[in-house]
Amino acid sequence: MKVASHTYRNLLKSSTLLLLLSCPLVMAQTSQERVHKMSHTVMPFDISKVIHIFKMTETGGIEKVLARDPHETGQITLIRQHLKLEAEKFQRGNYSDPAKLHGKDMPGLKALEANAAHIKITYMDLPAGAQITFTTHNLHLLTAVHRWFGAQLSEHGTDAKPE
Repeated sequence: MKVASHTYRNLLKSSTLLLLLSCPLVMAQTSQERVHKMSHTVMPFDISKVIHIFKMTETGGIEKVLARDPHETGQITLIRQHLKLEAEKFQRGNYSDPAKLHGKDMPGLKALEANAAHIKITYMDLPAGAQITFTTHNLHLLTAVHRWFGAQLSEHGTDAKPE
């Protein structure tokens, strides 16, 4: 009985080792990698061909999305369509697209959703893309915009930069 038990344990150890060696190693995915990989589920443009620029201001902030190549008219059209739609949604308190990409618990998001009437959202075309401006005179919401921008800067990694 002792021999059978010993043999069984060795067989189990060997099987476990073979199973582990035959499986590819799963590397932890960073939030930047996750956002880059999932961006196509929320944004119609190619995230590797654009840059997100976040500028925190005394009254809110400005989010720009620009084509890395200013002659890439297809990407510019997609940027403008997307940001115009997002600006309309944000003005109604609908931040579902950023929540899909960054998670529902991203800093500042709940306050922005709950207080849309106290934030002025404006859209504007830019030569290589578009921008959305967030304006508020409420200190709590100003902080929410800044925290939300900071979270996006962090999670977009090399796809974004501060201004």
